[in-house]
Amino acid sequence: MTKLGIYLAKRSVNKSQVAKRTGLTKARMNELTLTETSKLRAEELYLIALAINVNPCDMLGDICEGLVLLSESY
Repeated sequence: MTKLGIYLAKRSVNKSQVAKRTGLTKARMNELTLTETSKLRAEELYLIALAINVNPCDMLGDICEGLVLLSESY
C-alpha cells in the first residue's frame, strides 16, 4: 500500500466516492493507493484533498512526511 493509500485508509475514505467526485478512474485510484511505483500528480492530490475536505498542503505534508534532502557534500 502506498502512503496515499495509508492516508486514505486511516480516514476511512471510500475510494469509489473519491474517484466519482474527482473524475479519476477507479483504476487510477487503485494504482495510486496500491502500487508503490505510481506517481501522484499535484493535480490529483489537490482534487483528492478537496473531495475529502482536507487542506491540500496538510495532506501533502502527511504523505511526504519523512522525506529529507540529501546532505550536501563539498
